[in-house]
Amino acid sequence: MAINIPLNTLPPLVREYASYKSAIQNCSEKTVSEYLLDLRTFFRYLLARDLKISPSSEEFEQIDISGVDLEYIRNITTEDIYEFIMYADNVRGNMAAAKSRKLSAIKGFFKYLTTKRFMLDENPAINIESPKKKQALPKYLSLEESLLLIETVKNDTNSKTRIRDYAIITMFLNCGMRVSELVGIDLSDVDRELRSLTVTGKGNKQRIIYLNDACRAALSDYLDERLGEKYKTANTHALFLSGRCQRISVKTVQWLVYKYLDMAGLESKHYSVHKLRHTAATLMYQTGNVDVRVLKDILGHEQLNTTQIYTHVSNRSMEEAMAQNPLASQKNDKK
Repeated sequence: MAINIPLNTLPPLVREYASYKSAIQNCSEKTVSEYLLDLRTFFRYLLARDLKISPSSEEFEQIDISGVDLEYIRNITTEDIYEFIMYADNVRGNMAAAKSRKLSAIKGFFKYLTTKRFMLDENPAINIESPKKKQALPKYLSLEESLLLIETVKNDTNSKTRIRDYAIITMFLNCGMRVSELVGIDLSDVDRELRSLTVTGKGNKQRIIYLNDACRAALSDYLDERLGEKYKTANTHALFLSGRCQRISVKTVQWLVYKYLDMAGLESKHYSVHKLRHTAATLMYQTGNVDVRVLKDILGHEQLNTTQIYTHVSNRSMEEAMAQNPLASQKNDKK
């Protein structure tokens, strides 16, 4: 398991929890890494308090937590956890999402020790509610802006990777996949007749994405290049490759998306790769009249309420509904 923190710097029980998250719950490396970083901050906070070290000092980041044992963990109270969340808010400036993730890491760890390992009789985190997140409406490109972005890539004839980039942008805007899903696609994941492909989403869960005519055409053009002389030295089964014939990275995909947004004059709206996923979902729901339950499966959402945010962005539909009111044409006669 490749994570962003040396395992030997963590307490043994935290290392066991990481293995459980990875091997049993099948969580992604990214998720496990984030949980471990949050647990490290949590235990550093508690130890800093015991050692009278300021949690905003440089010394805080050097605190060794590897000696935290079961006896120490057994003495952690609900009040300690609340105090840590307040620290995350007031000192670290964490927003609701970051605080929720920290609390999820703590709750998951204590649940593991209580209900899986039976090492604790009581779970101090069990009744703590997660911070309420602000339900912000997703940013997305309009249909006109989406067409402009596609045309911008199509007309970039000076680019050596134009065909690849066009396929990538087309996939984002039509399929609504995550960037991690796109870079993880292998050649074997693509149906031979280009009717569908398989992606691996959060929690290593696979789903099938069906391809429309635009995606089939873009992928067909790219596959002619991918399987031709240009990439003949590639020693990888990845579908999308970098200029060095390696699997394209998330950063490279982000860079090319920003590049074309800039070229299309859309950079001032602060769009991003993930906004293209929002765009695909919004266009399918608003213009394509796709049922929200079907949209949930297309996007690979666990819960329907995650998808339902797209039901709140139909401004055009609301405007049209208002215009259809039989009283809409009535005006005051000033004469």
